[in-house]
This record gives sequence, C-alpha cells and structure tokens, in this order.
Amino acid sequence: MTGPSSTPRGEHTPRPGITWQTTLATTGEHVIDEQAPDPRPNRATRRALRRKRQTPS
Repeated sequence: MTGPSSTPRGEHTPRPGITWQTTLATTGEHVIDEQAPDPRPNRATRRALRRKRQTPS
C-alpha cells in the first residue's frame, strides 16, 4: 500500500459535451407579430372588467 503523493495531481477537466445539458428547453418567450390585433382578455379579466363597470363608485 502506498501513501499519498507529495505532488497532488491537478483537477481533471472532463471531455467537452460530457457535462453539458443537451436537451432543448423553452424559455417561455413567444414572438408576436406587431401587426397582429391585441389578444382578447381571458374570461376572468372580462368578468372583472364587467363587475367594475356595473359597480357604482
């Protein structure tokens, strides 16, 4: 059995691609055409706007 070396070896860098994540993932960003009309608000937003209009302030 041998003891520890007096000259430690340097850090080993793995081969390129071994530790890289190769799966594609979306960032959640979407490209929207500037000429397209604004999207219709969802149901909850439409209901909130309707309630706001009907409530006297």
